[in-house]
Amino acid sequence: IKQGLEESAWVVAKALVSSGVAMSIAGSSRPASGAEHLISHQLDRVAPGEALHGHQVGVAAIVTEYLHSGEGGDWRRVRDALADIGAPTTAAALDIDDERFVEAMTSAHEIRDRYTILGDGIDETAAIEAATVTGVLG
Repeated sequence: IKQGLEESAWVVAKALVSSGVAMSIAGSSRPASGAEHLISHQLDRVAPGEALHGHQVGVAAIVTEYLHSGEGGDWRRVRDALADIGAPTTAAALDIDDERFVEAMTSAHEIRDRYTILGDGIDETAAIEAATVTGVLG
């Protein structure tokens, strides 16, 4: 939520309600929980207590959007939207070192049996590329 902008609270509320309805219809959290959430949960394991769940999901959304759409995709819009509201956009801003962030990316697929952009897992080279190109790793 952008500080001082009431409309942003409505946007978030609408998204949360829509997400809740989708999860209710599906009977699971799958519609609202993709690879970015798996990475966040894995960060909780490899770097417990370092950052807030939402902040972790935001940073992970940058790299997963890159994995979805490549260099020319919308990952910059995701990163810039987070930066505009003062949210973290790097692993360092989460107080998570590069090695642990990459570890979370390469092992996140093991948390839940879900079809995501991570598939059966990504290797360290792909994780480092995605996180470096997007500026998540410095």
